[in-house]
Amino acid sequence: MGKWEMVRLGDVCSGTVTNIAQKDLGDNNGDFPIYGASGFIKNVDFYKQENPYIAVVKDGSGIGRVSRMPAQSSVIGTMQYVLPGKSIDADFLYYVMIQMRLARFYTGATIPHIYFKDYKKEFIPLPPLPVQRKIADTLDQVNSLIETRKKQIEKLDLLVKSQFIEIFGDPVTNPKGWEVSCIEDTVADGKNALKAGPFGSSLKKEYYVKSGYKIYGQEQVIRGDATYGDYYIDEEKYRSLQSCAVQANDVLISLVGTYGKLLIIPEDYEPGIINPRLMKITFNPLKINTTYFSSFFGSDSMIQRLSENSHGGTMDILNLRMVKKIIIPLPPLDLQNQFAAFVERVEVQKARMKQGLDKLEVMYKALMQEYFG
Repeated sequence: MGKWEMVRLGDVCSGTVTNIAQKDLGDNNGDFPIYGASGFIKNVDFYKQENPYIAVVKDGSGIGRVSRMPAQSSVIGTMQYVLPGKSIDADFLYYVMIQMRLARFYTGATIPHIYFKDYKKEFIPLPPLPVQRKIADTLDQVNSLIETRKKQIEKLDLLVKSQFIEIFGDPVTNPKGWEVSCIEDTVADGKNALKAGPFGSSLKKEYYVKSGYKIYGQEQVIRGDATYGDYYIDEEKYRSLQSCAVQANDVLISLVGTYGKLLIIPEDYEPGIINPRLMKITFNPLKINTTYFSSFFGSDSMIQRLSENSHGGTMDILNLRMVKKIIIPLPPLDLQNQFAAFVERVEVQKARMKQGLDKLEVMYKALMQEYFG
């Protein structure tokens, strides 16, 4: 793209903090949008900025996140304005500021915050305005493709959910009158078919090694990827914790911080154990297809039921006693298997789409690196 002039951000932009608090909005209504850190709040009868601008989250969990804001809009006090001057395009500025990773500029120990004065001296590239607009347009197009692909994947997930309800009905109210059972009565024979992870003192980080037997934890469950992660223990430690060992088709459930998330151990799994934040279930294959269970456990009504019965206040917490007493409908196994075959076909489509999404995301990162270093 050639060598571009490098300028300080503060030489081509200005920054200011809004003094509007959400409590000040009251019953105010109008034609102009006002935004907060999580997005659109409401339409009001005033606006602060005539032209498009960039808003930066100045404190809280989203600190440093940047957003493009339309002309004749405003933001509340969790955000600040960055106003582009005549020499810089607002859309181009947006991508520049993403690449700057503003969160690293925060100050304050108790309540971290960030202001324009903290990062205005950073140097940014400043190509001619037509080049800026071309770069922003290219990145917008790639981002649009990424969002489209994500929505397509989301629709496939919704298709599986709707198919589950169509075939089996709501799993909590059980309108189709299927036979029901407690989960503890559907597991395989053996004392470790329902098992929580070991006590934390049994699996301290000092026991971790570079290779050996894998430790499965929340990171695998949340990502839905059994191959993720690189925590291992040696064979001696593995043998001492073998009651927590996994096998193919086991269901792993996170006990802390998530509802409806689980991981089915694939056939080509790495031998290993679960950590203290997981539990594992080995189902009786003559009663439960694990794909059916996955959709049951992740259904909206089941998640609602879990949240009503959870312990832990602000943190979603399950335990082995709660899970084993969950009532699950038991449709005929043939019907469960037919549903599982449908899900498998959908997963093949999702895998193709995810490959395309991965390529687009790699392209986006490469372009950002090319344009902004």
